[in-house]
Amino acid sequence: MLDSGISILFQGRNFIRLLEGLSVTVSISIISVLISLVLGFILGMIMTVKHPVIQVITRVFLEFVRIMPQLVLLFLVFFGLTRSFNINLSGEVSAVLVFSIWGTAEMGDLVRGALVSIPRHQYESGMAIGLKRVQVFRYIILPQTFRRLIPLALNLVTRMIKTTSLIVLIGVVEVVKVGQQIIEASRLTNPNASLWIYGTIFFMYFIICYPLSLLASRLEKRWNG
Repeated sequence: MLDSGISILFQGRNFIRLLEGLSVTVSISIISVLISLVLGFILGMIMTVKHPVIQVITRVFLEFVRIMPQLVLLFLVFFGLTRSFNINLSGEVSAVLVFSIWGTAEMGDLVRGALVSIPRHQYESGMAIGLKRVQVFRYIILPQTFRRLIPLALNLVTRMIKTTSLIVLIGVVEVVKVGQQIIEASRLTNPNASLWIYGTIFFMYFIICYPLSLLASRLEKRWNG
């Protein structure tokens, strides 16, 4: 019984199809992460500006993205925008857009927290030895900010990778969708297929996410130790 279940992985192109689906998941994740890192860093610096209007706008944006479930945002973009405004968005583009918005908000808050955690006397000390404000930011503030930010950013990346599994619900043929197709096609001949297919998908996500999580933990211990 178990042999017949695991054999489904290697029938035809099933395993290759899972890898191809995983490549779609990874591609969407990488693009979303890169956009989020760039826009999030800019947003984080904007969030440190002491202006009431800017603070209100950025806080509303952050809270809106945090309160709204990613699945609802996916449906809002993929189904809502396309039908209401006659915009032709593919599932992949919709996924990148939604996860970039979410990642930008989360990354922006991480950057803001890292920047404001730098003691004020660090700025004052740099100015006292004759450095210009730009030089203080470049040579004193940014290196400390990155050391505090990188472990948190890596944890955010793993969250984004795992959350991309939601895109199966808008029809994107990624690894979970491929797994469902294989299970459905073999549900009569291999009733144990779901165990092995979903188990394989679990290990695929684990192999991708665990090294990032481990790296984040080690960096945090090394830099905070």
